[in-house]
Amino acid sequence: MAPLLSCEFNIDTACVELKFSDGNMISIDCTAVEDEVAKNMHQRSELDYLVYNDPVGYADLILNGDPEEYLRNVTDYTL
Repeated sequence: MAPLLSCEFNIDTACVELKFSDGNMISIDCTAVEDEVAKNMHQRSELDYLVYNDPVGYADLILNGDPEEYLRNVTDYTL
């Protein structure tokens, strides 16, 4: 894969956008990800925190990691 040039959250589209040196671009729809993997508001908040504060970490988690496992480990919520 080509080197990453930029990674940022686009508030207009609610997507994290990754741009690579070969001209390719990946756009991650954050709303769709939250709808799919977040089970409660605490998990949604954790994903939102990553989007705004560490978009590269968010993209890595979604593309290469296990977001459901991550959310189980970092959120301390029980019914």
